[in-house]
Amino acid sequence: MTTDSPNIRALVLELLLAVLKDGEYSHIVRSAVLEKYQYLTKQERSFLTRLTEGVLERQIELDYIINQFSKTKTNKMKPPIRCILQIGVYQLKYMDSVPASAACNEAVRLTAKKGFSTLKGFVNGVLRNIGRNIDNITYPDEKKQPFFAYSVRFSIPEWILRQWEKDYGWEKTKSIAESFQTKVRTCIRVNRMKTTPEKLLHSFQKQGIFAERICLPKYPDFDSAMYMSGYDYLAGIPEFLQGMFTVQDISSMLVTQIAAPKPGGYVIDVCSAPGGKSIHAAEFMQGEGFVEARDLTEYKVSRMKENIIRSGMKNIRARQMDARILEEESIAKADLVIADLPCSGLGTLRKKPEIRYRITEEDEKNLAALQREILSVVCQYVKPGGTLMFSTCTIDRMENEENTAWFLKQNPQFSLVFERQFFPDEGELDGFYIARFDFKND
Repeated sequence: MTTDSPNIRALVLELLLAVLKDGEYSHIVRSAVLEKYQYLTKQERSFLTRLTEGVLERQIELDYIINQFSKTKTNKMKPPIRCILQIGVYQLKYMDSVPASAACNEAVRLTAKKGFSTLKGFVNGVLRNIGRNIDNITYPDEKKQPFFAYSVRFSIPEWILRQWEKDYGWEKTKSIAESFQTKVRTCIRVNRMKTTPEKLLHSFQKQGIFAERICLPKYPDFDSAMYMSGYDYLAGIPEFLQGMFTVQDISSMLVTQIAAPKPGGYVIDVCSAPGGKSIHAAEFMQGEGFVEARDLTEYKVSRMKENIIRSGMKNIRARQMDARILEEESIAKADLVIADLPCSGLGTLRKKPEIRYRITEEDEKNLAALQREILSVVCQYVKPGGTLMFSTCTIDRMENEENTAWFLKQNPQFSLVFERQFFPDEGELDGFYIARFDFKND
């Protein structure tokens, strides 16, 4: 099989339909496909990943281009035809190694394979016309229509850009938008209960995997993180299966780093899945004390259990629980409560590009209200002298700073000792918000 094989593009099409039509998350369905088709070569996996991610990252731009050459607009097309055209246009525009003829021919084959033989001529005509004019596409004028122009250029809905502009100004908005189209390396956290960064680096080197340690001057004790690249897939790395490292963003690791749970303490993580922060806390406590990792659904709890087993940590358990419901037995029992709460996720568009097309302003308002509801409950679990960590993976003030201000007003027994909004244009980390509240020990 080669990257010109229609089978790879057929897999890409199924992935895109699962995400765009059925509402699944790209990173989950892509991982499932790569695990199912383990016979694919590294080149084929790379091709599949780049094409899938590329279409999702640039969907607004791809639709804009298609609509200039098609009488039937993309929002009127059947989902398979729209995706087939997007796949074709992305190759024509961004994949120089793919011949234009291959991009067009394979799109026509996919059209027939999906049962739309009568539309083969339409697909062929639109793509070949685009191919002839791909270097002469007319884009919106940035001076006359700045929000529309940048929406097309960076494939981010206008309402999101307008919100960021209101919160952070136009230059910062452009910088944030642009950062979501840059590729980043995989970030991992070394499990120091099983190995050391030095040993893991040596092992990676022998496997031809590139890795480098991450140093943060503001956090000198932050010494278990690495960037890695050049690997095939995670499940093919023995050290991953053995729990010697876990994939986790820097900003997510900083929640535990800033909370600094002490050995022997009791930690409750109320929205824990997939369990990265909980496991990090259990390790941070050197295997002493106890961490209870909670989440809403049986599926999320099963994922946490898998990761806990892989990590080898014994001072932690996963439990199914609705964070909105107060558990009387937990009141004033926790030294640390971690509340990484449901949010719009707009800080993670590199990893979950489809979020930008799903989230609405109304969703944001509802999520901000849900965060307040959960915070009102889980803050009761913190004992005097304890800590509540509130975090999200978004860059929306309403969900972050405004909820922190609301929480402090409602709960004067807590003081804010740390607050920071991390932005995705500040390096390779996600957009992430962290606030630490300490229960006053009067």
